[in-house]
Amino acid sequence: QVQLVESGGGVVQAGDSLRLSCAASGRSISEYTTGWFRQGPGKEREFVAAISHRGRSMKGRFAISMDNAKNTVYLQANSLKPEDTAVYYCAQASTAVILTTASAYNYWGQGTQVTVSS
Repeated sequence: QVQLVESGGGVVQAGDSLRLSCAASGRSISEYTTGWFRQGPGKEREFVAAISHRGRSMKGRFAISMDNAKNTVYLQANSLKPEDTAVYYCAQASTAVILTTASAYNYWGQGTQVTVSS
């Protein structure tokens, strides 16, 4: 059974950086695309970044990386703004193709809250 556990969220000031972690179990992150999405208050869930052995895709001030030995994917968020406030979710697909649509992902973590104060 695939499980994804996010950590690293919290309350930060505008301009700060934060690194979120997604620890996977049940299968290797090196074989399938792992993505990060976020959902702010009253907003749709939106794509932030994704990575697989085929490559990666990221938006704006975010960077994604993975540690195969730890079976963990990281999301580095830089120069955070109040509008970055959201629950950040880790998700995994059943392909190594880089995907940016939430419906394409099969497994989801419980999310971690990031709050950016001005």
